[in-house]
Amino acid sequence: MNYKILLVFIALLSLVNCKSVIVGQIYDHNGIVRKVYDKVVETSGIPLIKREQEVYFEYPLGDQKIKGIAIKDLENGLAEPSINRGGLGFNFVNIKLKSETWFGI
Repeated sequence: MNYKILLVFIALLSLVNCKSVIVGQIYDHNGIVRKVYDKVVETSGIPLIKREQEVYFEYPLGDQKIKGIAIKDLENGLAEPSINRGGLGFNFVNIKLKSETWFGI
């Protein structure tokens, strides 16, 4: 099998109003790491309520594995991202985003 295709995978999520998080390898100088998923998530704030949203990605071929994940804060917000299922070494990831009270994601 082609190990470049089998082992090299990256999920890059661009999320609005969250802390930036990088897990695993998201760049290499050989150029074999590639972005395969990109999503911007945005929700408005509700007074006295914390907003939650989950972002799910699954690589369509089961033999591909996630090698790196980047959650990028576009506006220096206070929301907290967490990987609650899958992630590095799996072919899927579920990321939970939780905002501060009164603020959106």
